[in-house]
Amino acid sequence: MDKSDSNNTLKPKYPHRSVEIGLKICGMKYEDNIRTIAGLQPDYLGFIFYEKSARFNEDVIPELPKNIKKIGVFVNATIDYIIEKVNQHHLNGVQLHGDESVEFCQNLKKELPHKTIIIKVFSIKDEFDFSILSPYEKIADYYLFDTKGKLPGGNGYTFNWEVLKNYPSEKPFFLSGGIGTEHIEKIKHINPNLPIHAIDVNSKFEVEPGLKNAAQLKDFISRYKNVSRE
Repeated sequence: MDKSDSNNTLKPKYPHRSVEIGLKICGMKYEDNIRTIAGLQPDYLGFIFYEKSARFNEDVIPELPKNIKKIGVFVNATIDYIIEKVNQHHLNGVQLHGDESVEFCQNLKKELPHKTIIIKVFSIKDEFDFSILSPYEKIADYYLFDTKGKLPGGNGYTFNWEVLKNYPSEKPFFLSGGIGTEHIEKIKHINPNLPIHAIDVNSKFEVEPGLKNAAQLKDFISRYKNVSRE
């Protein structure tokens, strides 16, 4: 990646088209609630394996439909701990939400089961130096951009999406950070040249940390499934 491109508006890399954006629901904690939300058929469900989180999952993951990918969320965890959870719960991917280095990600990738995806998280507020992504280009399968706040995630508010106009990579990414029903129209009008793979929702749809409001999510999904960026 040419660092000189990082300060320029993203040049169109894809033909103009409608783009379907996937959905990840993160911070799942309670078994019955997990089953209920899985019934809404999101593309991904996220489970947080970080003990300091109010949404810490204490190894409660029921069997899920095969089409829903299970993502484990880790914050500066050891490789052994990550591998343990991946094998225990047959996770489809790991989301690295801490200060994991390129070397750490490389070593982790060697230990992960084949086809387990790596999602590397970067936090943004009003500005971001996209050049720091370059070393991760060959290691991460996806990036995830979240709001910089007091917590590693689940802060409940969005970052300035205008920052993304400078995204210099073709790697698909998850868009996260305080996304709620009120943002559906805004998502629709995001530059279609940005390779957004999915949005990630969490705290805006909770009764309490880790317990999702199924009715709110059902309403959100019914509106969101018709969203395409044109």
